[in-house]
Amino acid sequence: MQAAMFYLSRDSGTSLVEQIVTAVANRIDDKLLRTGARMPSIRQFADEQGVSRFTVVEAYDRLVAHGYLESRRGAGFFVRERAPMLAASASAAATPVLSGSQQLDVVWLVRNMFRQLPPQKMPGSGVLPHDWLDGELVANGLRAISRLNQNLLLHYGVPQGFLPLRQQLQLKLAELEIAAAPEQIVTTSGVTQALDLVAREFTRPGDTIFVDDPAWFLMFGSFAILGAKVIGIPRLHDGPDVAKLAELAAIHKPKLYIINSVMHNPTSTSLSAAKAFQVLKTAELHDFMIVEDDIYCDMHPGTAVQPATRIAALDQLQRVIYLGGFSKSLAANLRVGFIATSPELAIRLSDRKMLSNLTSTEIGERVVYKVLSEGHYRKHVDRIRVKLDAVRDDVTKRLEDIGIKVEYRTPAGMFLWTETGIDTNRLTEQAMEQGYLLAPGSLFSPHQAPSTKMRINIAAMSDSGLWDFLKQALKTA
Repeated sequence: MQAAMFYLSRDSGTSLVEQIVTAVANRIDDKLLRTGARMPSIRQFADEQGVSRFTVVEAYDRLVAHGYLESRRGAGFFVRERAPMLAASASAAATPVLSGSQQLDVVWLVRNMFRQLPPQKMPGSGVLPHDWLDGELVANGLRAISRLNQNLLLHYGVPQGFLPLRQQLQLKLAELEIAAAPEQIVTTSGVTQALDLVAREFTRPGDTIFVDDPAWFLMFGSFAILGAKVIGIPRLHDGPDVAKLAELAAIHKPKLYIINSVMHNPTSTSLSAAKAFQVLKTAELHDFMIVEDDIYCDMHPGTAVQPATRIAALDQLQRVIYLGGFSKSLAANLRVGFIATSPELAIRLSDRKMLSNLTSTEIGERVVYKVLSEGHYRKHVDRIRVKLDAVRDDVTKRLEDIGIKVEYRTPAGMFLWTETGIDTNRLTEQAMEQGYLLAPGSLFSPHQAPSTKMRINIAAMSDSGLWDFLKQALKTA
């Protein structure tokens, strides 16, 4: 085992001991460290990581106490065979992944996104690096809230969401030509909760939900838990294959169709006006609801620069449920999203949210309101777009120079959808062994079949070692 492959942060707020314990435990859980493997000596580990020997001793002692390592007098520390009960528990809780009979799946990718890897080692992640965002903007909002009457922070929020924020969202939606009064908006703990609330409202076990193929992978599992049948609609450069959509709608009678109209994940393509109209007409003909997930809304430069049509702007929230949020552009940890819909459905979704989670966190909603209302947010997302524009062409060229084809050359967005020509599940396994997180194409399809496609986060491609790895992996494949 190479201790140097661990990334330890001195300013993460988590102690070095805890970071080492987590990193070693994760590698053992993922079978990257096999039973019986000898750990680096305390001196070697300390020297390679630039930490004190006392730190390593305490970390190793904790790993022994947790059953991950065993100490052999005079020989050092070794990976311990996990007790059957513990191994079963870990598997059930995380379904990790990397070798032997284990399966690389959505849970594996999400789980690894939460590990303490530096952003430049995570081109498979769906978030921007911390230094691309504005921590001080969020911190200023939190400081302002801390100066409020403390009683305002001690009670539950309003189930439908902090009213001033909903009023501010009304203005934001109006800029997209979507008319929504505050009573038509329900705040949520991110778009993930918004999708869950909508799916629970409209579907029962055995019902069908349409998604794009490829699409955001996390919803596949959550819909399956509800007992829904998830069917993919092929995504093209300008939106879904509308002929296939109509064909499958006639057969399966879906309840919902979840779609990214603008800055689609994982391709960064946007819906054309013609396709938006056709999708809406198909929904009306076959009587299903459209759920328009616009989480990447603010990475789009605007229609004056690049055409983009929201189906909600055509429909004005009659058959379309519009979702948005700020986790990608402001701070994932705030967990502030929202639903815009008809007044009647907003009441039902607000009640459902109240019964399942009481309210979302008003502290986060107040922070987002402050950032939006004081005009800082617009300048912030302008800076993000400039940074993305500065690296997109270079990353595209370098990928194609090493033999990775970029499927769609989009002028905006943070993702590239690529064709590698090799099994990206295997490529991902090899990358994880080197300390890099990739996002294989298989995870973006509801079928989860092996794929040669891969999603690339262009903001996380600055590590020279990553480029060396990709070049060598493709050469030897």
